[in-house]
Amino acid sequence: MRRSVLDRKPAGQRLRLPYLLLVPSFVFMVLLLGWPTVVGIREAFMGPDGFTLANWERMAAEPRFWEAVRNTLLLIVVVIPIQFVLAFGMALLLQSRLRGSRLYFYLWAVPLAVSDLAAGLVWLSIFTDRGYLNSVLAALGLGDGFSWLSYQHHSTMLLAVVLAEIWRSTSLVLIIVVAGMQMIPREYDEAAQVFGGGAWQRVRHVILPLVKPNLQVALILRMIMAMQSFAVAQALTGRNFPLLVGETYEWFAALQNPAVAGAVALVVLGVSLVASITCLRVLRQPEAEVRLR
Repeated sequence: MRRSVLDRKPAGQRLRLPYLLLVPSFVFMVLLLGWPTVVGIREAFMGPDGFTLANWERMAAEPRFWEAVRNTLLLIVVVIPIQFVLAFGMALLLQSRLRGSRLYFYLWAVPLAVSDLAAGLVWLSIFTDRGYLNSVLAALGLGDGFSWLSYQHHSTMLLAVVLAEIWRSTSLVLIIVVAGMQMIPREYDEAAQVFGGGAWQRVRHVILPLVKPNLQVALILRMIMAMQSFAVAQALTGRNFPLLVGETYEWFAALQNPAVAGAVALVVLGVSLVASITCLRVLRQPEAEVRLR
């Protein structure tokens, strides 16, 4: 019987081979993420005379930083729950195998192919003073135009950014949830129907527990992506609706201060890590439940 190439190698080489294959990926991740992180930490805590907290004090003294913190957290609190409700509802519609459901799925997934900046420009054409929304309102006799994106109207700026973010990234949550639902055996749902379970009971006691790992992944990804939101808000409002990543760019590119930019970036990193760990702990499955699966 022919032996494979791996079988003909000595045992020591067979044990080292998987680790050798991982070396290129490890080097790439270190160069792409590890080294920039180290440089950013060094910039944030270093000054002309060595270690200093002056960069953090300057960051905290900037009113726009706290406005960016508020806007970023507000965006997370508003957008993510709406996205999960919409994505789960759309996934249930697809799971019911309605006529044309495949077409609906492809239409809902279209925003994934659109870049953040392009999505912002699309919604800018809707909400700008002479955009499509004001044109429709004027045609219906509901007003001569409203400055949706004016700095004087913070609530309508938030509305525009929220709608653009929901349109842009709900499809990501949808795909992850649909992937989880596809793994649920149909026998589970049929058994629940046999025992008299209604639609809401089947969703609550069958579907939700089984797609919980997918919801966990989707929530962590969306939390991180929401913390990194920048291009959509930039295209719609400029600096009238500051976000944390936008302030990082502003300090680094416009103000030519990489030290404070590094401090803001570390705030984004820290909040993202705390949010991810919290999601993991809150949605963690009991070991007994995992073993049953």
